[in-house]
Amino acid sequence: MTRRIVPFTAAGIRRGFVLGLPLGAGGILYGIVFGVLAGEAQRSALEAVLMSALIYSGSAQIAALQGWSQSPLVLPIVATILLTNARYVLYGAAIRPWLEGVPAARIYPTLFLMGDSNWALAMREHAEGRHDGGFLLGSGLAMFMPWVSGTLIGHLLGGIVANPRRFGVDFMIVALSAAMASAFWRGRASLLPGAAALATALAIHRLAPGGWTVVAAGLAGAAAAYATHDRRR
Repeated sequence: MTRRIVPFTAAGIRRGFVLGLPLGAGGILYGIVFGVLAGEAQRSALEAVLMSALIYSGSAQIAALQGWSQSPLVLPIVATILLTNARYVLYGAAIRPWLEGVPAARIYPTLFLMGDSNWALAMREHAEGRHDGGFLLGSGLAMFMPWVSGTLIGHLLGGIVANPRRFGVDFMIVALSAAMASAFWRGRASLLPGAAALATALAIHRLAPGGWTVVAAGLAGAAAAYATHDRRR
C-alpha cells in the first residue's frame, strides 16, 4: 500500500500563522488572566512563564494553581494537569487521519503547539479541502507566543492593579469556550450533540467536579454526533 504524502509547506505555516493571529489576540488576553491568577497564588513571574511555556494549557494551569495552593505535593498536581488535558486525546484522534503521514520531527512540535482554538481552526481548514499540515503548526505559533508573553504581562499587571478580578478578566475562559462552540455550530445537526454534551457536563460537574467534566462532555457529544450521523446515512 502506497503511503499517503501529506503536504507540510512553508506556505501552509504562513497561512496558519496569519489566520491564527486573531486567536493570538485572544491568547494574550487569556495569558494575562493566568498571569494575574498566578500572581495571586504567590507564584513568581518565572514560575508562571515556565508553566505557560511547558504546560501550555490554560485550564490545566489554573487547575494546577488551585491544587498547588492546597497541597505542595507534586504527584496530585501532575495528575490534575493530565486529567484536565485528557480532551487532547480526542483532539489527537480527530486530527490523526489528516497528519498520519507527517514525519515525527515535524508532527511532535506541531502537536505540542496545538491548543483548543487552533485545533478548531485547523479542523475547519481541513473540512474545507485544504490539507497542508503546516497550517496547524503556523496557527499554533500564532497562539503560543502571545500566550507566554501575556502570562508575563498579567503577572506584572497583577502586582500593580488591585483586585484585577473586578474587571472581569477571569471571564475570558468562559468567553473562549463559547466562541469555540459557535464556530462548530452546524444548525439542527448540532442540537443533539450539543445538548448531550451540556447535560453531561452539568451532571458531572455536580457529581464529580474537576477535569472529568470536559472529558465526559466531549465523549457524550461525540457519541451523540456519531449516532445521529449513522441514522442520517
